[in-house]
Amino acid sequence: MLYVSKMIPASDKGRFFAFGRVFSGRVSTGLKVRIMGPNYVPGEKKDLYVKSVQRTVIWMGKKQETVEDVPCGNTVALVGLDQFITKNATLTNEKEVDAHPIRAMKFSVSPVVRVAVQCKVASDLPKLVEGLKRLAKSDPMVVCTIEESGEHIVAGAGELHLEICLKDLQEDFMGGAEIIKSDPVVSFRETVLERSSRTVMSKSPNKHNRLYMEARPLEEGLAESIDEGRVQYLNEIKDSVVAGFQWASKEGPLAEENMRGVCFEVCDVVLHADAIHRGGGQVIPTARRVIYASHLTAKPRLLEPVYLVEIQAPEQALGGIYSVLNQKRGHVFEEMQRPGTPLYNIKAYLPVIESFGFSSTLRAATSGQAFPQCVFDHWDMMSSDPLESGSQAATLVADIRKRKGLKEQMTPLSEFEDKL
Repeated sequence: MLYVSKMIPASDKGRFFAFGRVFSGRVSTGLKVRIMGPNYVPGEKKDLYVKSVQRTVIWMGKKQETVEDVPCGNTVALVGLDQFITKNATLTNEKEVDAHPIRAMKFSVSPVVRVAVQCKVASDLPKLVEGLKRLAKSDPMVVCTIEESGEHIVAGAGELHLEICLKDLQEDFMGGAEIIKSDPVVSFRETVLERSSRTVMSKSPNKHNRLYMEARPLEEGLAESIDEGRVQYLNEIKDSVVAGFQWASKEGPLAEENMRGVCFEVCDVVLHADAIHRGGGQVIPTARRVIYASHLTAKPRLLEPVYLVEIQAPEQALGGIYSVLNQKRGHVFEEMQRPGTPLYNIKAYLPVIESFGFSSTLRAATSGQAFPQCVFDHWDMMSSDPLESGSQAATLVADIRKRKGLKEQMTPLSEFEDKL
């Protein structure tokens, strides 16, 4: 049993070592292994491959030594499996058909800072696409996606992480081809503050079907449980409504950001008696419209990602730290002196959108005596109303809509809600 935790670029162009630890047994050159990817379900064939290990390699600093076999407890790099493993996988002997995969690693940080990248020279586009695939493979944390607008998006854990990733992309994976990157942008989430003020209704395009719905906030902790995969979807809900819900929750009505922590309750359904008039083409867009309408009647709000910042600094630097955190909408919730030293450990929350340039500002304010470390901690509800003109949330929504090429004005509730 072996767990591959990351893919390491090899000197051969486009090839990777599958690097991991042997948990039981031995892995040897020529051994036929079952490769169980992160989406493998025991008993099914999806994300399952049987392939031979071409070489087993152990790493000695920068050097690699080819060996015949590696016993359990050791780390090993395998050659010849990179076409079947994206980021991580569980490997077992070919005959161990009852083996289950080891759970994928959970990181303490999330890829919440995104940049759009494009080629300076249009003819380098194939290099960029291939480079992004290799970047996503080489770093377990990076997420590379293509927006509907055609933009290539790279998401990382923070400003420095993205800087290193883009340097690797340009120099190692694209052979030095020049790229243009946008300013870092932060992902938000859309949620609601309270139950809908009324039950809203939307009609299908042919006017034969009606959906009635309300939105309300999810119970405390349920959104986190869904993130961690502890809540299963109910099979009883009709496929079309689920498809409409997934479409709507992927692109909320405020700025087409993901929704989070909202419960939509179907209060009533009126369907046409004839099956041909209540197919997916009628119900899916109706479900999306009624979800948007119920969301807009439940005091919609933006959720912003927040870093947990740990800062080590001497006592004389504390004033500068508090000053910078106040400027950046951060707040300190713990301050402790390390026993036997003049240093203080400070823990604070800092909105991710305010974190750009935070390290350099902090060092300037403390004469280089403060050392911050940021990790993603939670989503925090913004107090301002995005529907109120001139509010901070409304300005953010307008900026996001402009960046995504959407109409500057949000679609009004009347477009989603129908009257009887």
